[in-house]
Amino acid sequence: MSDNNNNNEKFHEYDGIIEHDNPLPMWWLWTFFLTIIFSFIYFIHYELAGGQTQSEELAAAMAEIEQAQSKAHTSSPMETEESLKAAFGNDGILALGESQYTSKCASCHGAQLQGLIGPNLADKFWVHGKGTRMDIVKVIRDGVAEKGMPPWGPVMKKDEIYAVSAFILAKRGTQAPDAKEPQGEAVEDYLTAQ
Repeated sequence: MSDNNNNNEKFHEYDGIIEHDNPLPMWWLWTFFLTIIFSFIYFIHYELAGGQTQSEELAAAMAEIEQAQSKAHTSSPMETEESLKAAFGNDGILALGESQYTSKCASCHGAQLQGLIGPNLADKFWVHGKGTRMDIVKVIRDGVAEKGMPPWGPVMKKDEIYAVSAFILAKRGTQAPDAKEPQGEAVEDYLTAQ
């Protein structure tokens, strides 16, 4: 080891290799010490104190979203048969309902509501509910996951759901060619419910 007194600089020399003894800059040392402190706090929070993992944070966020969606459904004005009957009587609702039905429902229920993958919507048999306005709106809005019907509530506006429901209600009792066999329970007064 040799010291160079002319420059007041300390260095080590070994085998012809000179190693200067320069101190690290203070900003680098502080960054290094802060990362050590951060890693210690991180370890305590997640390993010892039970901090949420990313999977747990995702599950909590999804639960909040589901709670907000259910609150949104319950905070909307209560639908009754009378309020739906009034809404179904609006001008142009059947034309809107037919266009929405054709674009979103006909692929499963048939162009004339005769039933394809989904059930026949023109007969007096109902799989979900009793074929009331409220039942039809609920099935369209919430879907039927176990039968493969998607919920249309997040996709369609409320007026469009009402329009499709009014269109289905207006077509009840029609006889479509190649209609699917009856499914569900028969509702004898299905025409008088209009």
